[in-house]
Amino acid sequence: MIIKNNIKKGNTMKEYSLTAIGRTTKKALIGAIKTTGDTAGAIVEAVRDVLLTTVDGVSQVAQAIEKGVADIIKGAVSAAGEVSEDVLLTLKATVKGIVKGASEVGADVGKTAVTATQEAIKAAGDVGADVGEATKHAVTGAIEAADEIGSDASKAVKNVLKDSIKGAKDIIKEPFK
Repeated sequence: MIIKNNIKKGNTMKEYSLTAIGRTTKKALIGAIKTTGDTAGAIVEAVRDVLLTTVDGVSQVAQAIEKGVADIIKGAVSAAGEVSEDVLLTLKATVKGIVKGASEVGADVGKTAVTATQEAIKAAGDVGADVGEATKHAVTGAIEAADEIGSDASKAVKNVLKDSIKGAKDIIKEPFK
């Protein structure tokens, strides 16, 4: 299965063995993509909802988010492959949804942004997408979410991404707004 626009010719999508969270994410994203004209916005909201459902009633929210991020990313990539959606757009929107959801449950948005960005880059590499472009999209998704959360979150996420993600310094430009 080839994902349009972002997969090197001849590469096929890696088939993930999805967990329950991954399968839920995949189904939610396929439904969201098929029923809306705003694909990116639908992905952000669907991912946010999956994350909020995943941690509902869990006492160790931060640990639950950290463990669930990889599953959510894999489910999103799998959904993108199934509906021939742009994998980079999907990764950007997925990271954004994860960071927004983490903020809503009081998790550390900086740590969540790093984990989500790292997992998005890894997933892009798994399916043969351009890892440099995936980095740019994932970092941008995390920053967009942080900017929407507020100026403190924005500064914190930008700083932690610069320190933790290879290439983020080139993507994130000073001064902070």
